[in-house]
Amino acid sequence: MRHRHLAGAALLAATVLAGCISIGAGDSTAPTVYVLGDAGALAGPRQPTAAPVLLLTTQAGDPAADGTRIAYSRRPGERATYELARWSERPERRLVALVQQRLEARGAFAAVVPLGQLAGDWMLALSIQEIVHDVSATPTVARLTLRAEVVDRRSRTLVARKTESVAVPAERNDPAAAVAAFDRAVGQALDALAPWVEGEVRRAAAR
Repeated sequence: MRHRHLAGAALLAATVLAGCISIGAGDSTAPTVYVLGDAGALAGPRQPTAAPVLLLTTQAGDPAADGTRIAYSRRPGERATYELARWSERPERRLVALVQQRLEARGAFAAVVPLGQLAGDWMLALSIQEIVHDVSATPTVARLTLRAEVVDRRSRTLVARKTESVAVPAERNDPAAAVAAFDRAVGQALDALAPWVEGEVRRAAAR
């Protein structure tokens, strides 16, 4: 019996690491829960110091990013959601964790933490302006638009703003393939945003 429990636990762990969790095994109406990831390269050359602490927060954006339903679009301006596919957590909340992980790996900040955990002069405000699986295209496309604002908290001024839009084709027309494409889209967007944030803070701090 103990061996059966161990095997079951190993199978669950492998499923979570693969990026999705099937709730209610054997039930065809149970949703599959997907974890939004960053398919970009986290490791790389250590970056020159930009600032001791960078604080992260979110701003309102695409309503689809404020819920756990995965959105798709058959026509421009129209949205629907998959009945049997869910995000593990709200994409805008998950984005903070992914940006934190990416910036920590690059090493330009001594600490990268959500707003409220530490004191700091510099803040990065993030919002997801679009996160939708465009099924009107062939092949279908995961569309992701992120907006980032660097703020000087001492003077309460906006230092810089950047919008990054990415469209990544999905290998199939289904939620699992869309999520894999979203992971690649996140990776591409953060490839561009991470060095931009570091550069803007570095230049502002020098002034």
